[in-house]
Amino acid sequence: MQTLPASLQGWQRQRDGRVTETLDQYLRTFAQGDAVCDAVAAVVRCMAAAAKQLADLAAKGPLAGSMAAVTGRNAGGDEQKALDLLAHEIFLDALRDAPVAALASEEADEPIEIDRAAPLAVAIDPLDGSKNIDVDAAIGSIFAILPTEDMPRQRLFLQPGSALLGAGFTLHGPHTALVLTLGTGVNIFTLDRASGTFVLTQANVRLPAGVREYAINAANYRHWDAPIRAYVDDCVAGADGPRGGDFNMRWLGCAVAEAYRVLLRGGVYLYPGDARPGMRHGRLRLVYEANPLAFIVEQAGGAATDGVARILDIVPTALHQHTPLVYGARDKVARVAAYCSGHLPQGGQSPLFARRGLFRV
Repeated sequence: MQTLPASLQGWQRQRDGRVTETLDQYLRTFAQGDAVCDAVAAVVRCMAAAAKQLADLAAKGPLAGSMAAVTGRNAGGDEQKALDLLAHEIFLDALRDAPVAALASEEADEPIEIDRAAPLAVAIDPLDGSKNIDVDAAIGSIFAILPTEDMPRQRLFLQPGSALLGAGFTLHGPHTALVLTLGTGVNIFTLDRASGTFVLTQANVRLPAGVREYAINAANYRHWDAPIRAYVDDCVAGADGPRGGDFNMRWLGCAVAEAYRVLLRGGVYLYPGDARPGMRHGRLRLVYEANPLAFIVEQAGGAATDGVARILDIVPTALHQHTPLVYGARDKVARVAAYCSGHLPQGGQSPLFARRGLFRV
């Protein structure tokens, strides 16, 4: 066996001697025999098993075939790639043995019935960041767990995010991480590939405050409404502008990678609506992207809005409904809202004449 460098031997001893909690142990403690909690735990175990399978497949890269090949378009009009559809099938198969009444997926036009009598429903984006597949950049999956009790079948997935029983996302980068909330804080589990087990590596994650960092796709600048341009202009102006300090901009092209960075490093993420055809309400889907991400961020002490309203208060009207999304540290999200409402000057204008309604037609 190869010997670790002296500089790493202490780390190795610390890791090997540490008492670690596995995902399964965590879920057993969470459930404690409660029927609904047991069901939620069972769903999370299935999602983790599917995530491990997807991680193994993604790690093969081109050896697994043309995973980035375009095969069609989904209900939202986005290109479907081979790995999008494979990820959908992986999660669907994993959930067939779970207490799940129906599955809603970005890659399916309508919800898929699994077990009509089951107490839970699951909404997923099976593969987030599919444009990163062929460049070996970060990808992941997002899921939301909803109750089915007293819900008519046709409105099962049209519940507001405040009804969520749990949410999480997986991120496949240099390591595979599972970020999970069951309504009692946010925990991060890391996949130990040697044992195939997710291990708790960060408990009770709290989103850092005071970080001068923002994430937005600046290529869309010319399409933004005045408030969002003013917010970004003030960040770009740095120490010479009204913010009085320099900012870093980040953009990874993968919502879960952005969320992971914001959870660990702070700052704010913005995907507003804009003037491009079909983009007035942004790109992200409310039910299976914005809601679970907002639930996670709020559980970590942050905030998530559409620029005006709290994401988790919005009642969906359609399964694949789009929404603008701004999330991150509370003060940062509040400042974006102040620009959107006209409470701060925009590009040198008087607030009286500032444009309102960044996210509304």
